[in-house]
Amino acid sequence: MQRPSPLRSAETPEWVSRLAWGLGSIVAFFAFWEVMAILIQHRHLPGPTVVFAAMMREATSGELLYHIGMTLYRVAIAFTLAMLIGSAIGIALGRNGKADRFFDTWLILFLNLPALVVIILCYVWFGRTELAAILAVAINKIPNAAVTVREGARSLSRDLSEMAHMYRFGYWRTLRHVTLPQLAPFFLAAARNGLSLVWKIVLVVELLGRSDGVGFQLGVYFHMFDVAMILAYALAFIFVVQIIEFGVLQPLGNRVNRWRR
Repeated sequence: MQRPSPLRSAETPEWVSRLAWGLGSIVAFFAFWEVMAILIQHRHLPGPTVVFAAMMREATSGELLYHIGMTLYRVAIAFTLAMLIGSAIGIALGRNGKADRFFDTWLILFLNLPALVVIILCYVWFGRTELAAILAVAINKIPNAAVTVREGARSLSRDLSEMAHMYRFGYWRTLRHVTLPQLAPFFLAAARNGLSLVWKIVLVVELLGRSDGVGFQLGVYFHMFDVAMILAYALAFIFVVQIIEFGVLQPLGNRVNRWRR
């Protein structure tokens, strides 16, 4: 029987392969972008080198970090508020069939209400204030969180609940060791889906009614037809979002789903 050669290299870990493919794809994209910019030679299509130079100037002056910080501040408050309210609504509807049937139409209505309408109404009712901006973002996110968490509350295992009751876990131990581990994947799904929604909505909110933030800066440079600065702020914002996704949400997701193994 042929024995495996000791010189055979070990298989490449999956995460290394995925990282290599991802980095290669990004490099290819920026190379293609640079070539197209050189060929077209138009001020409305700056190459990545021009965009990154503009980004570095803004970062050095402190403007980029300030405006990204203001956007993240609004995202954090609105997201937290929406998750707390939306999760409470979702759990209540998932555990109460009558309330679910009564308020289901309400959820559908708010899910399909255009985000722009909510933003405009909040600014009309509360003025162009920080409160109105945060409320507009949160209100758009709440139905999304409620629907996702409601599905989790509907799928809670009766067997596990009966076991906890049989062994006299009590309310808090049952909540911690039985209910929340089952709901955790749904909380995470609501957070990831909702956060992807909040990122987009907060820029529109800032564009229409704030004097700082990434959305406000995009509006300023839109009026100046400065495509390089528009792309500089857009890429910087995307970079921050990806850091949060891969550095926080994905590791948290792996930890949350560990109990299923």
